[in-house]
Amino acid sequence: MGKFVQEFKEFAVKGNAIDMAVGVIIGGAFGKIVTSIVNDIIMPPIGWIIGGVNFSDLKVTLPAKTIAGVEMAPATINYGSFIQTIIDFTIIALCVFLLVKGINALKKRKEEPAAPAPAPEPSAEEKLLTEIRDLLKK
Repeated sequence: MGKFVQEFKEFAVKGNAIDMAVGVIIGGAFGKIVTSIVNDIIMPPIGWIIGGVNFSDLKVTLPAKTIAGVEMAPATINYGSFIQTIIDFTIIALCVFLLVKGINALKKRKEEPAAPAPAPEPSAEEKLLTEIRDLLKK
């Protein structure tokens, strides 16, 4: 049991686990912001343009059923809410795509090797030794 606790402690303290937790928390908050943007800013003008439609009210009501003499409330298929959720997802996916693309571009730029520096001019001693070597070869 002690080894398991030690391994978990090492995992939890690693930067990757902490970074992932921070990302999940920020992602949840970002999702709420996007949902608010879609519900409160994007969808009302779209509904107004197409004739004053409130997307959250769009639904198909199924017939009510009577079970054991009790009439049940009719079920609804809320496709307007589904449309808003699709728009939420699309905006979040686009933002994540742009974020990942930006991070990959930064990594690529960082990984590209710098142009090799030109070879330094040989010193006077090296030139002299090269001349002596060449004369000895002859």
